[in-house]
Amino acid sequence: MTNIRRIAAGLAVAAMAAVGLVAATAPAGGAPSTSAMQVPDVIKVPAGNRQIAVLQAHGVQTYQCANGSWGFLQPDAILESYGRAVVLHSRGPVWTSVVDGSSVTAAAVASSPVPLAIPQVLLRATANRGPGLLGEVTFVQRLNTTGGLSPTGACKDGVTASIPYTADYTFWVATPKA
Repeated sequence: MTNIRRIAAGLAVAAMAAVGLVAATAPAGGAPSTSAMQVPDVIKVPAGNRQIAVLQAHGVQTYQCANGSWGFLQPDAILESYGRAVVLHSRGPVWTSVVDGSSVTAAAVASSPVPLAIPQVLLRATANRGPGLLGEVTFVQRLNTTGGLSPTGACKDGVTASIPYTADYTFWVATPKA
């Protein structure tokens, strides 16, 4: 009987997590949709894709000094919806769902400069892992960026600097053919 209760409790938690994921990724209320954002043409997602999530990122862009100048090392960010962590963003760049373990790795295909911030970018998926939120993502956009710019001036080799940034990340999947 105890095992049945544990299984039932586990299923209930899984069901609540699944329901929470749907609510967490719906672009409503506190999460803007790209239709409400001004997206430069150069970083718009091609036709044939539909948006599945808009998540707000808070993190750092880490730079490392080599040969006396700063170079980009990696991003580290938590992407949230309504204050709930949904995705981790790290070197690759890769995004990994903390809800279901799915992930997407992508490469930049276009960028748009932002005054006093890292650029907005359009990235195309190069690899996906697992079923779930990110398992079929085709494009990722980084929009509404603040901060994250590389340090300036002289530096000592091997030193790193992590610069805070924020952004909205949108995730897209291919629209099913009718």
